[in-house]
Amino acid sequence: MKALQYLAPGTPSLKELPVPAIGDDEVLVAARSVGVCHSDIELLEGRYIIPFRYPIIPGHEWSGEVVATGSQVKGLAVGDRVVGECVIGDDHFGFSISGAAAEFFVAKESWLHRLPETVSWTNGALVEPFSVAYYALMRVGNVNASDVLVVLGAGPIGLCVTAAAAALGAKTIVAEPSAPRRERALELGAHRAVDPGELDDVLAQESGGRGADVVIEASGRPEVMARALEIAAFKGRVGYIGIDVGREAPAKLGLIQSKELTITGSIGSPGVWPETLRFMAQTGIDLSSLVTQRFGIDEATDALAAAQRPGETIKAHIELRGSR
Repeated sequence: MKALQYLAPGTPSLKELPVPAIGDDEVLVAARSVGVCHSDIELLEGRYIIPFRYPIIPGHEWSGEVVATGSQVKGLAVGDRVVGECVIGDDHFGFSISGAAAEFFVAKESWLHRLPETVSWTNGALVEPFSVAYYALMRVGNVNASDVLVVLGAGPIGLCVTAAAAALGAKTIVAEPSAPRRERALELGAHRAVDPGELDDVLAQESGGRGADVVIEASGRPEVMARALEIAAFKGRVGYIGIDVGREAPAKLGLIQSKELTITGSIGSPGVWPETLRFMAQTGIDLSSLVTQRFGIDEATDALAAAQRPGETIKAHIELRGSR
């Protein structure tokens, strides 16, 4: 089988490998669509949040089809459409253990979920980033049509937040310097999508001057993280989903108290995958516009290169047999 494998820092390679054997409690999955995430680039560069070893096959955003099952597997059958969680105990699928960027890969039944028939392979491979966005909104709590919600940053996660918030009924405003990403935000249900320099005036207009009932910080830039406190309304909720560890920016921390703000932080999507899948199926959310470049498995290294050009790429996908 063909697989994308990281051999060493900065050294990706398309390899011909044996189809892996499965254990009694495992299934063999044929990949259908695999997304490339910024974390995959960090792994390629030799850094990740937990230890790992090369060679490693990346790929933690994926959809696939079960093609074989072990003797102890009772809840899945050949032909089932599945997606899978990427944090499994101490292991991270696609990071500390090999992932889905291959024609076939091994998974355990315990961390797989059936993909609803109404959700395409492409949208299936976007369940992982969407679940992260959905979890952040659930952590903030009670997002609904009474809220003016501001999303700071329209990367893949920020755009997933936009789609989920709009589906929940919130009047959603996205602040993002990139015009193409603002266009995507509007396609995904944003009420307004503005350059950050225009946000104050637009927010005042749309909220009647009270500010944002909910702010989701999705850029991971310290100065924007500080700005989130300033645009929040009295008794507003601020959720931090963008990641930055180590950099600093001045922040008016007294606003947390004077505005009686509720602050939440979130990482990953623990415990919400079944709920996320139901939400996607029942709302009919289509995230496929996030995929701006598509590549076959033979072009997997080109997909990595595309993902490192954020000016032109929102999300690159590696697509395999019959994935669209």
